[in-house]
Amino acid sequence: MIQAVIFDVGGVLLRTEDRAPRQAWEARLVLEPGGAEALVFNSEMGQKAQRGEITEPELWRWIGSHLNLSAEETAAFRTGFWAGDEMDMQLVALIRQLKEQVQTAVISNYASNLRPELTHQFGIADAFDEIIISCEEGITKPDPEIFHRALTRLGRKPAEAVFIDDFLHNVQSAQAIGMAAIHFQPGIDLPAALQQLSVSLG
Repeated sequence: MIQAVIFDVGGVLLRTEDRAPRQAWEARLVLEPGGAEALVFNSEMGQKAQRGEITEPELWRWIGSHLNLSAEETAAFRTGFWAGDEMDMQLVALIRQLKEQVQTAVISNYASNLRPELTHQFGIADAFDEIIISCEEGITKPDPEIFHRALTRLGRKPAEAVFIDDFLHNVQSAQAIGMAAIHFQPGIDLPAALQQLSVSLG
């Protein structure tokens, strides 16, 4: 029986609903389409930030240096990069509803800015029993160890938890250790998907 529901953040809770600001910066900086995301998330330094080997400000200082930007231009690029992202407050409301019935948690590949953003910017940290962030753990999904750490902190066996992520390889990694998992995609009826797993919505 499912006793814990675990969510990814980027691409699930916090989604890029408007790509125009990133695209505008890519055009301004003469980057390939998707080049901004490649720098922030997929570059060697982006991966180091997600593992906690450098901080998020250090990542952006590197990005600025890499692109020959001034400090002011780098700050503007950072603001523009995130400008199209929106927190899904309807999903947050569902999580708060779930928390009355089961444990809730986050497992996210993210840099050092996530915990303060969840706590202060969005004010939703209290919706979760545990928040597991790759930069604080030194490992990233799909490494199964990050799932095991979350389960240990929740006091749950794999079969007692469901994990929700927008990347299929992360979903498959959770399933490989015995967790239930849901591949989050645009338009998904998440309450229905949870009910199919016999998760009580209250």
